[in-house]
Amino acid sequence: MDKPLSSSSSSKPTTPAKRPSREQAAEAVKTLIAWGGDNPDREGMLDTPNRVLDAYGELFAGYDEDPKEILGKTFKEVSGYDDIVLVKDIPFHTHCEHHMVPFFGHVHIAYLPHDGVVGLSKLVRLTNVFARRFQTQENLTAQIIDAINSNLNPRGAAILIEAEHMCMSMRGVRTPGTTTITQRFTGVFAEEHAYQKRFFAMIDR
Repeated sequence: MDKPLSSSSSSKPTTPAKRPSREQAAEAVKTLIAWGGDNPDREGMLDTPNRVLDAYGELFAGYDEDPKEILGKTFKEVSGYDDIVLVKDIPFHTHCEHHMVPFFGHVHIAYLPHDGVVGLSKLVRLTNVFARRFQTQENLTAQIIDAINSNLNPRGAAILIEAEHMCMSMRGVRTPGTTTITQRFTGVFAEEHAYQKRFFAMIDR
């Protein structure tokens, strides 16, 4: 990763912080290990800082990806198809920006084509772009559907995310198995209740 991390809710970071060097980041990991009560210089921990940085490079790779590039190519030869396109049960994992612990679950995305369709795998990739950043579930919901509206200009779009948050399961109220659901509708999905009902029915099949 070459770009700084940011908590911005836009498709690209707008208030980037100066990225520390790898050596500085490794020292920060060692400090956290020591603060947690362990010895960062013992044998089992010696390579932990580098492993953590490598893992962060994967877990937060979304800061280096542009949703416009993912959704930039559409297909118009679809024999006039103009009904709902739904990709459901997209698995995701991300990290809570408040406690930096994971939350994970599934995303369901639907849209009504206006001028062509996008490759189905692109909706999975779009989900991963935003999931591989520090997040809240509300932000993740808004970012995905906003990117679809901005880049595909559909007649309408819908999204529902269901997730379990480790900041509730592992700490705090410690309630494993609790699910949080967020949803958003735009265009025809927001204006016509019948489309919302179809969306929910298709998810439940």
